[in-house]
Amino acid sequence: MEQRDVIVIGAGPSGSIAAALLRKRGWDVLVLEGARFPRFSIGESLLPHCMDFVAEAGMLEAVESVGFQFKNGAAFVRGEAYGDFDFSQKFGDGRDSTFQVARATFDKVLADEAEKQGAEIRYETRVTAVDVSGDKPRVRAVDVQGEQYEVEGKFLLDASGFARVLPKLLDLETPSPFAPRNAVFTQVADGSEPDAFDRNKVQIIVHPEHRDVWYWLIPFNDGRCSIGCAATPEFLSKYPEQLDDRLKQLTQEEPFLKRVLEKAVWDTPVRGMSGYSANVKSMHGKGFALLGNAAEFLDPIFSSGITIAMRSSSMAARVLDRQLRGETVDWTNEFEAPLRKGVDTFRTYVKAWYDGRFQDIMFSKNQPAGIRGMICAILAGYAWDESNPFVAEPERRLDMVAKLCAA
Repeated sequence: MEQRDVIVIGAGPSGSIAAALLRKRGWDVLVLEGARFPRFSIGESLLPHCMDFVAEAGMLEAVESVGFQFKNGAAFVRGEAYGDFDFSQKFGDGRDSTFQVARATFDKVLADEAEKQGAEIRYETRVTAVDVSGDKPRVRAVDVQGEQYEVEGKFLLDASGFARVLPKLLDLETPSPFAPRNAVFTQVADGSEPDAFDRNKVQIIVHPEHRDVWYWLIPFNDGRCSIGCAATPEFLSKYPEQLDDRLKQLTQEEPFLKRVLEKAVWDTPVRGMSGYSANVKSMHGKGFALLGNAAEFLDPIFSSGITIAMRSSSMAARVLDRQLRGETVDWTNEFEAPLRKGVDTFRTYVKAWYDGRFQDIMFSKNQPAGIRGMICAILAGYAWDESNPFVAEPERRLDMVAKLCAA
């Protein structure tokens, strides 16, 4: 049977970052990826904290050389109200900018860099079974020709994203605390004038009548953008069943998007995703750990998914390196608990978005001085920096500011 040090399921951002970091530490890494890259993926708006992990993995120069769309903040639109955050005005240290990326290109750049650093990636290879009952985890896989084989590793990392391979195979799934929501989305040639909106910021737009329904507009560097709408299944069921017609009708209902997309060319089929929020009973177990969306996905509203995924890869690589060298490690206290701290901070903000508190803050003219910078730091991805009072006590602080802004 084939023997490897580490087996990684998935070559997306979390898998490629983890593979590169483990290769830097001298470990033999095999990545099993179900798709053939490049491939379409949603989640195109990065946060500045992502670039810390891209740099740690030795991939920053390759990413910067592509010429992705520069991103320096986030803008929020609700009717005539407008507010934005510039990452250069955030609290604390950290990067002030990042990129908005077509994920097909971005993910392939990361995967190619992981390969250059010595990781082996087998594309179009599906994991069909996992056995973690023995001394070493064992994976059964099937390649594109339909050939099945088994691989045994010293450790297994699940970076399979929404495929959630290990949670499904090992019965780790547990309900998300968030109500089910669906999304419809595509990429278009937007055809907008240069001054139609700030292309250096992701645009988050609230439905004119339903505050829990929102749209994203993520511009790329080539005159294209990602456009999508997130809402409850009940709300979306009132619109045409055909997804292209559904999203077009939804965008026509919102004045900002109707204006910006007036000359858009809808040249890519609209896709849908249902019930995307997910959680697990545990992020680790005997011989394995879960990275990024394979463990928990909150909501796309603050683009936190890739940041959490990359941070989980960095943390897991450090703990796993020590374990493989013979040290005794504590995956609960050294990986899961500290990772969940930042996830819980983002969770507070997602909850506050849908119950209206964050929107009340965002569009208020009574924002207390200094508060914006602390919130901005979290929106930049620095949700683990406990020197920030809004990370140390996210629920209490956010609730307090929402009440002040509503006064």
